[in-house]
Amino acid sequence: MRLTKQGAESATKFRVHKDGGAVMKKTDIGGQAVIEGVMMRGHKSYAIALRKGEEIIIKKEYAVPLTRKNKFFSLPFIRGTFALIDSLVIGIKSLTYSAEVFEEEESIEPTRFDVFLQRIFGEKLEDILMYFSVIISLILSIVIFFIGPTYVTDYARLFTKNTIVINFVEGTLRVLIFILYLLLIAQMKDIKRIFEYHGAEHKAIHCLEHEEELTVENARKYTTLHPRCGTNFLFIVMIISIIVFSFLKWPSLYVRILSRIFLLPVVAGISYEVIKLAGRSNNKILALFVYPGLLLQKITTKEPDDKQLEVAIASLKSVLQDEGGREFESI
Repeated sequence: MRLTKQGAESATKFRVHKDGGAVMKKTDIGGQAVIEGVMMRGHKSYAIALRKGEEIIIKKEYAVPLTRKNKFFSLPFIRGTFALIDSLVIGIKSLTYSAEVFEEEESIEPTRFDVFLQRIFGEKLEDILMYFSVIISLILSIVIFFIGPTYVTDYARLFTKNTIVINFVEGTLRVLIFILYLLLIAQMKDIKRIFEYHGAEHKAIHCLEHEEELTVENARKYTTLHPRCGTNFLFIVMIISIIVFSFLKWPSLYVRILSRIFLLPVVAGISYEVIKLAGRSNNKILALFVYPGLLLQKITTKEPDDKQLEVAIASLKSVLQDEGGREFESI
């Protein structure tokens, strides 16, 4: 589906009716920034809106979250792992699609290797490459943010035998690596554009949650920070890992590394419940817990322009068409 700039502004206007109160409603609808666009995801579908000149291209896919397909997958502290996998799969699909759209403009010829893979795997190639990307992303994340700090911190045993101190050093190192990583990628020109679309995504969601008409004018006034952001989730994972791992002794390095890998689903599960509660509650303790993650969003979100807000709103409107008034129900 294609919308011209004029079409995007005159598209059907959605308004969530208030139930007699000024209390801001919470929604599980969320998304992510992609190359020159925004992906928004609802209960039944996700939409990728991209800007090409004065046009907004929208691609919609119907996909039910894993946590709604199986009761076991939806259990508290279990659902976090499956929600993370789901987000990775759809996130990489969305990024790949946005990259392909803009590669078409450059008319890049497929390499011999591309042709070879297409001949071997046929129509399944895209799915195979997508799942391969998810696996590689998970492996790299585990190596950089979990195994790496564990390996380096092993040398701390030369100075102290106190496992609580060693665990704290490991966790602190993990957080510092994460912050350094964000600061480094934030310097890249293309990433800065993505961070602007990230800010646009958050503003559009805020506009929905405040039950205002989804327009650029209304969305513009909101903050680019949001408690349910993926940046928040990753930071909470770092903090929860410090708490969980502090109960462990410091055995051999390899046993230590294996314990980190096997406990990742536990950490992800707890972190997911925290971020879910933080997104739905005004509890001051939870707010304090997620505050550092909000500060990190000052790195990962930037102030968008009006055209970027148009894209985020177009994506959100497309998803809302399938919600049937259930946009404030829990996923």
